[in-house]
Formats: sequence, C-alpha cells, structure tokens
Amino acid sequence: MNYTITRTQAQLQYYDEILAEGVLPLRMMQIPAGKFMMGSPEEEEGRSDSEGPQHEVILSRFFMAQYPVTQAQWRAVAAMKQVNRELEPNPSNFKGDLNPVEKVSWYDAVEFCDRITNLTNRQYRLPTEAEWEYACRAGTTTPFHFGETITTDLANYDGIGDDSIGLSGSYGGGPKGEYRKQTTPVDHSGGGNAFGLSDMHGNVWEWCQDHWHDDYDGGPTDGSAWISENDSAFRVRRGGSWCFNPGHCRSAYRYYNDPELRRYSIGFRVVCSAPRSLP
Repeated sequence: MNYTITRTQAQLQYYDEILAEGVLPLRMMQIPAGKFMMGSPEEEEGRSDSEGPQHEVILSRFFMAQYPVTQAQWRAVAAMKQVNRELEPNPSNFKGDLNPVEKVSWYDAVEFCDRITNLTNRQYRLPTEAEWEYACRAGTTTPFHFGETITTDLANYDGIGDDSIGLSGSYGGGPKGEYRKQTTPVDHSGGGNAFGLSDMHGNVWEWCQDHWHDDYDGGPTDGSAWISENDSAFRVRRGGSWCFNPGHCRSAYRYYNDPELRRYSIGFRVVCSAPRSLP
C-alpha cells in the first residue's frame, strides 16, 4: 500500500528562555491564534470513543516549547528555589542531557512551571489538552502531522509491535520499523511540524493540565483546561512514547494517569500564555 510522509517549512517566530549557562534554552515557538476540529473522525484507524465527538475549538495565541523538557533543563530548574515541592535532580531512567526528562509526576511538572514563572515573571504552565492537540496538528487533519502514517525514521515508538495481541508496529499502510527500547535525544529525528514543534509523536508521553473525561461531551470550546472538582482526578497525557505502538502516537489519541505517577515513558513540555513582543 502506498503512503505519504509530508515535511513542512514555515516562517516561524520564537523566543529563547535561558535557564542556566551551558543549558539548551527553552525555545518557545509562537502558536498562532486559530480554530480547529478537536478529536478524530469516526473512520480514523485506531480511534476510540474518548476521541469524540469532534468539535470546533477556538484558541488565542500562545507559546509552546519546541521540545519536551530535557534532563539538563530539569536539573537547572530543580536547583532553583522551591515553590511547593522538592524536585529530584536526576529522576530519569534513561540518562542523557538532551534526552527528555521522565519519571516525573504531574505535580512535579507543575512545580517546574511555577519555578520558571518565578524566575521570569512570565506565566509558564502545562498545555491544556486542546492547546496540545491544536499545536500538534499545526493545521493538519490527518492522524499525524506528517500525514496518514508515520515511520520510526521520523519518531521514536515501538515499530515492531506484537501482532498476536493486536499491537501492530505499523499504521495506515506504513512500514514496520525499529524498537529502540528507550528515549532518544529531543529532535533526534528532525521531524518538526508547521509550527516548528518536534517530538509531538512518540519519545515520551506529555502531561496536560486537564482532568480526564471519558469523552468531549460538554467540554470547553475556547481552548481552556477542563477541570473537575476532584483535585486528585486522573490527568490527561498525550503524544505516545518510545514503548507504545504508532496508533497511540496519533494527534487525537488521549489517555490518562494518576497525577502522582512517575513512569519512564512520561515527560512534559511547557507553554507560556503571557503576551510577549518578538523581534
């Protein structure tokens, strides 16, 4: 079966947030205001009921980190003044300064954002689920921002799978690939989208602000986080990871975990909603 992978080039705007000398800055890409259809169409391969109903969401401009937070960035912020909780400087299972930090809880990720907010006086936070999907899609409506399928040349996921239990290493007519069995440095595959964001598919799952809801019925349409009254509710994670199959890496795929969970497949990236003029 034929398949198509698309790479895009765009005129991008961003700013760099310096965390410490010698540490890769947080490159904050400008995500333009706009609207999109959140969720997946009913005919999309691998779709679950939690990805619907599809609905239009309208978002204001914001900034999102080009990559998931790296281990060097994490260490720099872990050394800053505590806001609400201590941060373990080296929590990750797979070591590497440019590898994404993992084994961090949702609360740990929030503490990271709070510390940068104090440092910069700009409002850093986790993305809302709608912001995450809008930024991941970057104007596309296909299962991945690359197109109808994905390959392990472009993202880090389990490209072998186990067909005997229904976990395929391929998706949408694409080929099977390799299974690296660990994280890779951010932007290892160089497969950024039209907004300049890399690693949106695979490598590590990414925490979002939102509390988990079984579907989108009654959800917000303005890009805000969907928060319940239960502070210990499960939190949404997005994007797939190195140890999951390609269907879990789709732009619309969503799942959840306990906010206290620390797992070697879950990291995060930050957003900033504060207005900022760019050169």
